Amino acid sequence: MSAKPEVSLVREASRQIVAGGSAGLVEICLMHPLDVVKTRLFGFYKGILPPILAETPKRAVKFFTFEQYKKLLGYVSLSPALTFAIAGLGSGLTEAIVVNPFEVVKVGLQANRNTFAEQPSTVGYARQIIKKEGWGLQGLNKGLTATLGRHGVFNMVYFGFYYNVKNMIPVNKDPILEFWRKFGIGLLSGTIASVINIPFDVAKSRIQGPQPVPGEIKYRTCFKTMATVYQEEGILALYKGLLPKIMRLGPGGAVMLLVYEYTYSWLQENW
Repeated sequence: MSAKPEVSLVREASRQIVAGGSAGLVEICLMHPLDVVKTRLFGFYKGILPPILAETPKRAVKFFTFEQYKKLLGYVSLSPALTFAIAGLGSGLTEAIVVNPFEVVKVGLQANRNTFAEQPSTVGYARQIIKKEGWGLQGLNKGLTATLGRHGVFNMVYFGFYYNVKNMIPVNKDPILEFWRKFGIGLLSGTIASVINIPFDVAKSRIQGPQPVPGEIKYRTCFKTMATVYQEEGILALYKGLLPKIMRLGPGGAVMLLVYEYTYSWLQENW
């Protein structure tokens, strides 16, 4: 008798992970050409494998942890609106802890591309960082506070806005109109979340990227970096890159939510 609930929990978790991974996979396949079109006319899907390998498990973590935090918060006396937002925040913080070392390696490889005599592998470069700087906030976890802010704020707004607004607007009986209802809410969710969290994104890029003066660390902590950028470059510098981010995460965010919901629903019925 005791084995059945355990199998049920594992199956439910598997559904959430598969649905979340599927959401990331589809989003990358649909939105990757937007990254490529800026630099080339043909070969839209060139270089798509690394993003798929990185983003698919990351999205699985995002949706799986959101569902788990939402379930845990069900034991606390909170309004549904607050539950969605806090579960989103928890999901983002967890996602940030998981992905930050990979972000440090990725940003380092991109920033130092022209300085390498021979481009090192991802694993080789990660080993170089650990050997030189260690695992801490100056090493493989550099910029962690900014990454926590970036993902935590984004997911809090993204999930909180989507599920709360979706519950307010009546369901449409026409499946096509219902699809567009969800897509529109998802588009707004990704757009608003991007606008609110981009200062954390800018801070993360400054901390993890190359410093203005080689050998001298100017950007260390999240909020101090934001303050420095604001004082030296003005408020607009904290929103640098907002338009391409919205173009990617607005529709991309809608795609992920819809793919997750439809895949999860299909898995509940068929697996």
